[in-house]
Amino acid sequence: MTIWVPSIEHMTGPRYRAIAQAIGDAIARGGLAPGEKLPPQRRLADALGVTVGTVTRGYAEAEHRGWVSARVGSGTYVKERRPSHVFGSQPSTQAGDDTIDLSLSLPPPHLLREQALSAALTTLSTSADALRRSVAYSSSQGSDHHRAALSQWLTQLGMALDAEELLITQGGQHGISLAIGTLLRPGELIAADALTYPGAISAAQQAHLKMVAIPFDQEGMCMETLAAQCARQPPRLIYLTPDQNNPTGICLSEARREQLVALARRYDIWLLEDGVQYLPVEQRGTPLYRLAPERTLFVFSTAKVLAGGLRMGVLRAPPALLERLAAALRAQSWMVPPLMVDVVCHWVSQSASHELLTWQTQELAARQQLVTDHLAGYSLSRRPNGSNVWLTLPDGVRALELCERLNQQGVKVTSAEPFCVGSAPAPQAVRICIGAAVDQAALTRALSIVRASLEQTPLATATV
Repeated sequence: MTIWVPSIEHMTGPRYRAIAQAIGDAIARGGLAPGEKLPPQRRLADALGVTVGTVTRGYAEAEHRGWVSARVGSGTYVKERRPSHVFGSQPSTQAGDDTIDLSLSLPPPHLLREQALSAALTTLSTSADALRRSVAYSSSQGSDHHRAALSQWLTQLGMALDAEELLITQGGQHGISLAIGTLLRPGELIAADALTYPGAISAAQQAHLKMVAIPFDQEGMCMETLAAQCARQPPRLIYLTPDQNNPTGICLSEARREQLVALARRYDIWLLEDGVQYLPVEQRGTPLYRLAPERTLFVFSTAKVLAGGLRMGVLRAPPALLERLAAALRAQSWMVPPLMVDVVCHWVSQSASHELLTWQTQELAARQQLVTDHLAGYSLSRRPNGSNVWLTLPDGVRALELCERLNQQGVKVTSAEPFCVGSAPAPQAVRICIGAAVDQAALTRALSIVRASLEQTPLATATV
């Protein structure tokens, strides 16, 4: 079989960089298509008359430049160019844009968010203490005053965390990156659900870490597969969203939480527990940071309960790790801006924050009922008060084609591809973020369009 072989004789500089540049040039010209698999490294090395190590470095350089992605056990593939359906895309906010963007997991809009922010800024602008804190340097871990206020708020939300074990971060994504960047070295292994939060995948890639996919079922991550992976090559860290997997909403059962902790202790593995996707306390399981406090880091932020633009969160860690984490944060940005933390601390001290969260919980339950009404008969996975819905598509319907059809009709959803860890093919499913719609009427219109699209002539027959 003919394989793609670039011409690199005319290129100057190291051979591995020439290979990487040839890959980029071929992608730009259309010689390598999105999703296409690059030749096996040994075959390309033989064809070019270079060492396998040179090709390996060339592929790694191409991945570093964002052109390809390596999948453990499968090979290296040209990245898909679908900016409207991948992690990091922006919601449609342009004037006159009628698009209903359900591709990003956002809290439902409410005027209380803007009103509470305005009230906090007004109060802080006349507070001598707040102004003094805002223009001064702060501890990299966060001031005692702020951590105490956040600890009190988290306890009210059913997350009893001591102020001494908290480090203030610039949001949940920062907490994930900070944790894995501090605990792992390039090349080490992270395990995660086979479908997981794209931000964690991105953070692992940025840190040059390897991710291994662990399959899951309706009780969450499969512990037998994880145990086999640990016996073969233990990961250094396991990343989970145990209360509602993002994107599927599946909750890790209590029995498997116990099994997970036992494996983590046996093989000395860190656990990174992501709780950013908020649920009422009665819908959560036992936190991993309670089951294994000595090896669990817990990430939380204001993004899904107050406002994503605040970029403020906390990272709970075992006390022995806090100085290392603070040193890493200090090297990145020295500290989280005290003004932003003051805004959050004032906001959560007011009754408006409780009022907003109560409304949000009820609103998401009502929106989930709309999903039930409009998508009855389809395979759905979600939590009663969750902001996401995982829709497994009928046989013969391909997710990317459905995303394109919906986009043409003014509705954006996300295919499974950005959530995939490892080499397994993406399932034919889409994530629908019901919290992102401006109101229930907009969500109703979007869901009607989704159902109508599913009921049309099959989009494409899945290739066998």
